[in-house]
Amino acid sequence: MIGYYAHHHGSGHVQRLRTIAARSKTPVTGLSSLPRPADWSGSWVVLPRDDDPVPDVTADVTANGRLHWAPTGHAGYSARMAAIAEWVATARPQFVVVDVSVEVTMLVRALGVPVVVAAMRGDRSDPAHVLAYDVARALLAPWPSSLPESQWPDRWRAKTIHTGAFSRFDALPSAGLPVQAGSVVCLLGSGGADLPPDFAASVTAATPGWEWTFCGGGFGASRTPLDEVLRGAQVVVTHAGQNAVAEVAALRRPAVVVAQPRPHDEQLATVRALHTGGLAVTCEQWPATAQWPGLLADAVELGGTGWPRWNDHGGAQRAAATLDEMASR
Repeated sequence: MIGYYAHHHGSGHVQRLRTIAARSKTPVTGLSSLPRPADWSGSWVVLPRDDDPVPDVTADVTANGRLHWAPTGHAGYSARMAAIAEWVATARPQFVVVDVSVEVTMLVRALGVPVVVAAMRGDRSDPAHVLAYDVARALLAPWPSSLPESQWPDRWRAKTIHTGAFSRFDALPSAGLPVQAGSVVCLLGSGGADLPPDFAASVTAATPGWEWTFCGGGFGASRTPLDEVLRGAQVVVTHAGQNAVAEVAALRRPAVVVAQPRPHDEQLATVRALHTGGLAVTCEQWPATAQWPGLLADAVELGGTGWPRWNDHGGAQRAAATLDEMASR
């Protein structure tokens, strides 16, 4: 039995859990505040929220900077940690994958259970991340070893398993739908976007000959299945979240990838890795309106043939096989 804790912020953590568990030979129990996915066939533990009601952020939620989110006097947080501890004592998992939480990592490890931490790009040198990454038995990195996090200490690199990126679209054909010339899809995330005022109107006016489709963020979900929207686009403009980039890479679409402000410069680190690899047109902040004609032209010229270096459609299977092998020990 493997436990897999998936944080409830955004949908990417649960998406990774579903993708790996579908390929695992070992039973996987999901632990999350998000509801059980409709297609989930294993056990699922719904955890109390640790942010409802929102705690008093002046009440030392970081334990003097040693943790990220451990609010004192919050019934939901206490019940959440108690539920995890009760499940560990009852289920006795061989190990738990934590994606992501320093506090859950430390709780599970303190209960005597090995932990595999889902690694994140960016500056993880703060005391809380150092603590979690140090106690982990392994770090699961969904990016290629050829484009590593160069600032990591040797002790982390030695236990990092680079699976390469993976996504829910990996099994889909990257071709097959007709690509509409002059079509650009802008894919925004649920974590917020640092968009200029009147973004949609301004970029549309600045790029005659291009037809824009806006998905996610404040624009809402697409009525057409997202994979079909992306596969039909001549260019995709996307934020640099791990799952969004993995999906665009899976479908081999020419792309402009823009870093959005995130803690620990996670997306900034991703766009720099993509730039180093020559895999996409990248921007470290949202471009000025006048830049868009050139950026879209550059993306068309670059194409999407480099994406297999990032996502070769085998990352989820490698992650599952790694966890199965660890469980078999």
